Amino acid sequence: MTTKESGDELERRLTPEEVAEFKELLSQKRKSLLEQAKDTLESQDPEVRVPDDVDQASVEYDKSFEYRLRDREKYLLRKIEKALQRIEDGEYDLCESCGNPIGKKRLLARPETTYCIICKEEQEREEKMFQKKRQMRATLEF
Repeated sequence: MTTKESGDELERRLTPEEVAEFKELLSQKRKSLLEQAKDTLESQDPEVRVPDDVDQASVEYDKSFEYRLRDREKYLLRKIEKALQRIEDGEYDLCESCGNPIGKKRLLARPETTYCIICKEEQEREEKMFQKKRQMRATLEF
């Protein structure tokens, strides 16, 4: 069993039983997302027309919102597929960045994650710094 100290708790690799539980959880999330996408496709009216322009705008907005949700779910579905592949490869509970075990609490909160909490926090800090630099550049350009 591989371990890593993280704060007060000792991170360890998941047991085969725990991995099987996460595989089932991810499979259920995948199934649910696919069913929602199927329902969306089946429930679409080819061309909904309403007599009032405001109502038509509302219908169009609702459609657009639904498509944005499905697009986000498509991204989540890819992450779930990747997590299931990582289970098959025996790498599910290892951080892609540092190779250390991902804590079980983190996996329970975000089963499709590929980063331990330390690496994810570092990634988010870097993203914030990048955003600040972009904002500064944009401000200076005006």
